Amino acid sequence: MTLYVDADACPVRQECIRVAARFGVRVCIVCNGGIRLSNHPLVETVFVPDGPDEADKWIAERAGAGDVVVTSDIPLAAKCVAAGARVLEHDGATLTPANIGNVLATRDLMADLRAADPLRKGGGRPFSKQDRSRFLNALDQALRLAAR
Repeated sequence: MTLYVDADACPVRQECIRVAARFGVRVCIVCNGGIRLSNHPLVETVFVPDGPDEADKWIAERAGAGDVVVTSDIPLAAKCVAAGARVLEHDGATLTPANIGNVLATRDLMADLRAADPLRKGGGRPFSKQDRSRFLNALDQALRLAAR
């Protein structure tokens, strides 16, 4: 079992390392650069080339049944779910075969709406303490289930 973390702009990298260490699970932190290396023996930091979706491609090629993936990238999540991995978003939401289709469709719809109104401001809501707490609980549960 491996915990793959899509680390570019990930607000829960340290939480991933802390929880995975408690379970003795290998962690792959995948990014384009710009993050501090971990000296934990279970953590491997993978720097992929600059370019669109390079970290996503790297993770999608490797994640499979028994693995856990942390990402906010919905297309990556869909590929990982299809490969049998457990997928968590940064706020603790679990993406499964039962819900990934709706989540992907909503993402595509929102992208179309944003493209249709270039003056639209705003984005997602800020990451909160409650999101972090939900994530920690969800990651703990996902690692327990994956270990079975």
